[in-house]
Amino acid sequence: MATLIGLTGGIASGKSTIANMFKRRGFTVIDADVAARAVVEPGEEAYKQVVKAFGSEILLEDGAINRKKLGSIIFHDQEKRQQLNQIVHPAVREKMNDWKEAAIAEGKETIIYDIPLLFESNLTHLVSKIILVFVEQSVQLERLMVRNQLSKDDALARIASQWPLQDKKRLSDAIIDNNRSIEESEIQLDQLIEKWELNP
Repeated sequence: MATLIGLTGGIASGKSTIANMFKRRGFTVIDADVAARAVVEPGEEAYKQVVKAFGSEILLEDGAINRKKLGSIIFHDQEKRQQLNQIVHPAVREKMNDWKEAAIAEGKETIIYDIPLLFESNLTHLVSKIILVFVEQSVQLERLMVRNQLSKDDALARIASQWPLQDKKRLSDAIIDNNRSIEESEIQLDQLIEKWELNP
């Protein structure tokens, strides 16, 4: 049976960078965000349910969901946000499970579940160990403002919408400190792969 490892972090903590390091080392990375986009592609069951729930005005001319428009609806309405989550979340878990089964069938020994909201969405039961990509909030804030061209207030609001990294730190099995250089993060990752005896 393959080992399932959860990889999580916070917005702009550098989780994608670490996920890519795993990929370069031959590991299978199953990305919850990619799955979330895949399940709402035109023709998918979740897509049909979202259109039924929110109406055709959330669609672009080509029939794809206008994420910005849908986002503006659910961002200000908690009931609508829950409605969307009830449609999308089960579909995402099913999609990730399909990808996991395919990787196991290929003989993969370790599968990395890249889930940004692993704790917030109560998905820790899916994995046997959790790696947290950690940065100080000041670093997170600076990176987010630069990356997304956000004001300080907007960036802080996005950070506040997730659990604080300090809280996640206490619940994780391993921490990759991503405050400094990429090279230092690579070294930490290699040490962890060796310590946990992980094979792709």
